[in-house]
Amino acid sequence: MFRAAILTLSDKGSRGERVDESGRILREILEQARIEVVQYEVIADDRDILKDRLINLSERVDLIVTNGGTGLSPRDITPDVTLEIIDREVPGIAEAMRFEGLKKTTRSMLSRAVAGTRGECLIINLPGSPRAVREGIGAVLDVIPHAIEKLKGSEKECAG
Repeated sequence: MFRAAILTLSDKGSRGERVDESGRILREILEQARIEVVQYEVIADDRDILKDRLINLSERVDLIVTNGGTGLSPRDITPDVTLEIIDREVPGIAEAMRFEGLKKTTRSMLSRAVAGTRGECLIINLPGSPRAVREGIGAVLDVIPHAIEKLKGSEKECAG
């Protein structure tokens, strides 16, 4: 079983002014896929806090999934911080999530979500809405175990 952390980025959520439905949904989906969620946290859209969490968590878990902060507003910093701390980008994951989202709404193309690796940890950004979380993680869930196995040095066959 793989170990995961979920970080929800929401100023209002971090102050207790909004319930984090997206994080709850994401947790349920990951646990149904037999991925153990060992940390879940709602944090403000703050560059330093996010950077610290991503770096520290990447040393303790196999997967970090963020939700929120991927759009165009000035406080949407999740992809920018993620790109700062990853070793390698995995563009196909973000492309697949946007492709799936485009089937439902053209607004999906406004997501700046990224995915990448830091050490042996896979990091995936998701938008913040419950629907976008379901669609995004649903588009890539089946490749996550294989990606993590490859990061850990598995010799199993890998496309690409």
